[in-house]
Amino acid sequence: MVQTVASDSSGAAMMSSSSNRQDGPAGLWDSVKKAAVVIGSGILFLAAFGNSLTWHLQRFWGASGDFWQNMWTRLYVAYEGHDAALFFFGTMFIPTVAFWVPNALLLLADTTGKPSFITRYRIQMDKNNPVDPAKLRHALKTILFNLFLISGPMVVAVYILMSWRGNPCGPELPTFHWALTEMAIFSLIEEIMFYYSHRLFHHPGFYKHYHKQHHEWTAPIGIVCIYAHPLEHMISNMLPVVLGPLILGSHVATTTLWYCLVLWSTTISHCGYHLPFLPSPEFHDFHHLKFNQNFGVLGVLDRLHGTDSKFRQTKQYERHTLLASLTPLNESIPDSPKKAQ
Repeated sequence: MVQTVASDSSGAAMMSSSSNRQDGPAGLWDSVKKAAVVIGSGILFLAAFGNSLTWHLQRFWGASGDFWQNMWTRLYVAYEGHDAALFFFGTMFIPTVAFWVPNALLLLADTTGKPSFITRYRIQMDKNNPVDPAKLRHALKTILFNLFLISGPMVVAVYILMSWRGNPCGPELPTFHWALTEMAIFSLIEEIMFYYSHRLFHHPGFYKHYHKQHHEWTAPIGIVCIYAHPLEHMISNMLPVVLGPLILGSHVATTTLWYCLVLWSTTISHCGYHLPFLPSPEFHDFHHLKFNQNFGVLGVLDRLHGTDSKFRQTKQYERHTLLASLTPLNESIPDSPKKAQ
């Protein structure tokens, strides 16, 4: 609140004390309470509507006489005795296709500006219009290196480690409820691991030699989600994602789904367009613009640590919502007029 009436010294002292409390432990406690309200509300919602929701989803999961289990059984029999090939096909080939299909469409828009209507949804309107071809070619070399020479070997290593614990390519698919539980645990592990590893790479000693490469794109595009120094790609991009399935000893089907979801999520976060009916990319786009805000994926740890405080005072924060119409948010929530010099 802005003090509009002059206060005496004691009043000013009280306000200063209150401000310090908000910036200190009280600010963290306030964040914890807000997080508890959000999480608690979600639990109550699931408790109230969970049975109905999961009943409908389970009908889809088990449609046509356990359709998915039957499909998996056929694939399992076809690859019998070749579990390593089946695991690599599921966790490398399918996610790679899932990555390149949407990114090919985004690259078409980035390099040609077609279809023209998509440019209305660009977040940083004056950037990548079109994208610099030389800069794109340079990025592609690193992206392909990371994808095939870093991600590929790590997937093989994950298979070896998971095989010591059990059979990640077992004949039975996980139950619907367990698959949902795993996805929630994966997301939590990724948020914790990515947030702290990402902040580590923003330390001056690491940023100059490693993370600066990723931030060459102050206005990101989809494929640069894996444009990073190989060490950063291994520690901050891959490790937070593979650790969840590794800890839980997950089935290859769940692991494959998780990898695809992560690649779609990070592509959207970097795409540079706030498109209708897709998750908002404003949070991470602002990170590329300002560097020292919004280090996480979900934003929970940023809220708790106060590393989204500047973001929450911007128009980008107001636009950080699901766009449920065809009107671009930079039109419905325009930037504030610049002050006259």
